[in-house]
Amino acid sequence: MSKHLIILAALGCLSQPAFAQSPAITVQNAWARATSPSQKVGGVFLTLTDHGPADRLLSATSPMGDMVELHETIDDSGVMKMRPVPALPIASGETVVLKPGGYHLMVMGLKHALAKGSSFPLTLTFEHAGPVTVSVTVDSAGASGPMMDHGAMPMGGMKMAPMKP
Repeated sequence: MSKHLIILAALGCLSQPAFAQSPAITVQNAWARATSPSQKVGGVFLTLTDHGPADRLLSATSPMGDMVELHETIDDSGVMKMRPVPALPIASGETVVLKPGGYHLMVMGLKHALAKGSSFPLTLTFEHAGPVTVSVTVDSAGASGPMMDHGAMPMGGMKMAPMKP
């Protein structure tokens, strides 16, 4: 009987790393633009890929600011505006890119300026996948993306989040 318990325990240990290495949601290329010392808000951009059932990004938090909101940029009669959205759906098997001019995260009440070359933690909370913590790298104030500034193309297969008219 104890031989069977040892085998079951060993199998249980082996299954844990495989699950941890295959999360339902992966987050890549988390970056932010540098801010001035007087700026109290900063944008965060990243790529989300859903490897499991459909999910939704519900919220985010960071010790870098008082709160983090999910926003989208819209064209309102020729005027570009940002507005908060309650959640961001991510279809099963899809990749959504949060980018300047589209969906993005706003860190409100910055504790201090975001300096180029620094990084900070950000925890994303998904409806089904739960919390995922990533490190956000700060790029230059006018950066258009972590790969775009170096002449590289985005990695294949990414779909941009559609803009709502």
